[in-house]
Amino acid sequence: MLKDSVYDRVSGIHSKQPWFVLGAAQDFLLYHSDIPDISHFYSFEADPSTEQVLAIPDGCVDILFDCDECRPTAKVCGTTLSATNAEFIHNHRYFGVRFAPGVIPDFLDASAIELIEHQLNLLDVAPKAMSAFEKIVSRRIFSEQVNAFENFYLNQSTRKLSVLTLQTVGEIFAQKGNIQIQDLATSTGFTTRTIQRQFLADMGMSPKAFSRIIRCQSAVYDINHSKGVTFSDLACDLGFSDQSHFLREFKKLVSVTPLDYLHRVKHDAYVGRLRYF
Repeated sequence: MLKDSVYDRVSGIHSKQPWFVLGAAQDFLLYHSDIPDISHFYSFEADPSTEQVLAIPDGCVDILFDCDECRPTAKVCGTTLSATNAEFIHNHRYFGVRFAPGVIPDFLDASAIELIEHQLNLLDVAPKAMSAFEKIVSRRIFSEQVNAFENFYLNQSTRKLSVLTLQTVGEIFAQKGNIQIQDLATSTGFTTRTIQRQFLADMGMSPKAFSRIIRCQSAVYDINHSKGVTFSDLACDLGFSDQSHFLREFKKLVSVTPLDYLHRVKHDAYVGRLRYF
């Protein structure tokens, strides 16, 4: 497949984990699900030459299967709030399910706040997933793993969010995270305290934290998919007070400066690893 074609296809995925791609030994497989709750599926083998692979904030819940033949495992990973070591094991093959930002699958026996910055054993919080787990870790073909999870998920649902939180999430998405709590109060008609209390109960984090994540992901997306990105313009578009504020925030959440990040993702080693199914 041509690189430009891969680049165009993957541009529809807004919840980026670029260090996962760069930490893959060879191909990084992607499948954009037709299920609205799921952002995408992915699979890769951890490169032994990569010392550390970071997870960056994306507002998503991932279910990550370590498909090791001797000791397979699966864990539920809530979003991080800053760049964090993902702790992949060298030479192990992983299969991942990334839910859409803000979506929490209802079959997980864990509160929203318990998921944030935590990794939980899948079968501890979702015993009913045992059959799907066994099918996924026993298969070596990516499409068969995707089918196994989608078949399991047919009878599942997502956790219901309050109308207020749904409206708040929608406003945050619409503004690419560039929104203040006072603006949310004006648009929803609720007090800032009520918005914060309900959002924390539903999402496990504050509206401010979620907005920071979406703004970070918006910056990552624009750098990945803009032909000639200008950091000063990007900082302005995303509502940062100045370019230095943008640089500090980006480095905290992504672990490198925007320029360093641009050099990494624009390199052929990044795009060349993507295989879209």
